[in-house]
Amino acid sequence: MLILSKVEVHPIRSIKTAATITSAALSGPATIALATAILCATAFASNEQGAPSDLRIHGMQLVAVTPDSKSGNAPRANTLNKPVQASVFEAFSPRVAVRWDERFLYVEGNGLPAHPMMVGITNWQQQVPIIQNYTGANAWRIPLFPRPAARPTAIKGRFLRGAIALAVNGIPIFNPQNNRGELAAEIGELDQWGGHCGRADDYHYHVAPLHLQSVAGPGRPVAYALDGYPIFGLNDPDGSKPSDLDGFNGHTTAALGYHYHASTRYPYVNGGFHGEVLERDGQVDPQPRAEPIREALPPLRGAEITGFEALEKGAFKLNYRFNGEARFITYAPNAEGGYNFDFQNGKDAALHQTFSPKRGGGGPRTAGPPLEERRPEAPNRPPQNEGAQPPLSAPNSGGFMLKSPEVSNGGTLPVEYTGDGAGSTLPLEWTGVPAGTKAFALLMHHLDPEGKTKWYWILYNLPETLVSLPKNSTGTGVLGSNFQGNIGYQPPHSKGPGAKRYVLSLYALSSPLDIRVPASKVNYDTILAAMQGKILATSDLSVTYTRKGSEGEAPPPPPPRPR
Repeated sequence: MLILSKVEVHPIRSIKTAATITSAALSGPATIALATAILCATAFASNEQGAPSDLRIHGMQLVAVTPDSKSGNAPRANTLNKPVQASVFEAFSPRVAVRWDERFLYVEGNGLPAHPMMVGITNWQQQVPIIQNYTGANAWRIPLFPRPAARPTAIKGRFLRGAIALAVNGIPIFNPQNNRGELAAEIGELDQWGGHCGRADDYHYHVAPLHLQSVAGPGRPVAYALDGYPIFGLNDPDGSKPSDLDGFNGHTTAALGYHYHASTRYPYVNGGFHGEVLERDGQVDPQPRAEPIREALPPLRGAEITGFEALEKGAFKLNYRFNGEARFITYAPNAEGGYNFDFQNGKDAALHQTFSPKRGGGGPRTAGPPLEERRPEAPNRPPQNEGAQPPLSAPNSGGFMLKSPEVSNGGTLPVEYTGDGAGSTLPLEWTGVPAGTKAFALLMHHLDPEGKTKWYWILYNLPETLVSLPKNSTGTGVLGSNFQGNIGYQPPHSKGPGAKRYVLSLYALSSPLDIRVPASKVNYDTILAAMQGKILATSDLSVTYTRKGSEGEAPPPPPPRPR
């Protein structure tokens, strides 16, 4: 037997062509046939201008890559052959499309699998699956020639954002831990197929989708980790059960080289990255971005998803039970690129909402230079003065409008109403109250640079006859907590450089909120959940504040807070 670990085939007739054989074990006639193929391809694999081609063998398949001399773009794949990684994804065509260049396989899709979704979830975040644009520059990419990392990286407690692998049906696989560090498969968050929807209504798995083996075929991968190494099912392709797995659920065999295996308990997928990846902002970078069309909602405790079906014209219906009552949501894309939602909330009021595409949502992280050429750089973060939107909304009814005599919408919050001043509450007025309003609720929140919500003021069960709140209002409505854990208004301090945006949202409600927990427990999630199905209209007042003084200057002590 002849073992070829790495062979460089030198040029013939001055054609600068190289062939690489990686971990290929050959013997007898196979060696002769392979050598003949290399020599023939070396002699003739050039484009019409005579430009050299890069010939590589990976997984016993020859791939020719030809530079695009006209455009100067990255080399394009020749039709001589395709990467072995492509064929398993093509089993899921037309939902999945592939293309490749000399370094990566690019996988495109719409983020929705062919199998049913969502059924069986008992710990629901109120997100639903919508189409994602994983195409073009926002496609998934898998390294064709993975390289072992000098320091392999475990995923436990890391890479809690974004995907760590891509299933062969084009659906991303996230860390088995959710973004709070909990094992999603063990707390009722996943459906019968191992998936659920994230904060951008993006469907993804948190375990290896072993059910895909029936389509992918026996002995073939069910996914590829984002470092390029394949993830097989519970057994090796020959049917044997692996007994020498490392801490990442991986091992090396003569036939396959290094690869991972799925498991039915933690880590469920690849427990780390044997190969090179770049970690940035808590995730593998680059990778596609999902495109949210609405704000993420809090969990709906006690809900169980019982059905999910595709309707006509791209619409979907999700059925669930909540407090013993059958409810459902229907939603469909609209002509503006957003979605129309109809919430049938049982004994609570039905609600129709229209969501438009969010500015700045989606788009890939820029695929920079190769790993060895990268240099540390500042994290990619959204602008700090954008992105704060109301957490729940309804169409404005009759011109429902929130305003303040102290600041106009989009204006600068006077220092008196911040932690750098007296910390007073802002005087507010509203008009155009919709018919049927029985109470109001007021929230003030801000999205920090990491996308986390901070809430500064919760005031609910304001009387239906109320049309204003004075400065430093007291004794009206019921106060909840703020993100610091105190009851009442938390004046913003606007840490860090640049303008920060804060949004005051007033909700007209069809009934007062029945909240039976102490005020200290009435947090952002509590109030959003309590308002679900009761919102008749909303109005927002957006303000900004820029802290004066140099960055890093210690903030003044906070003033007494109004209660």
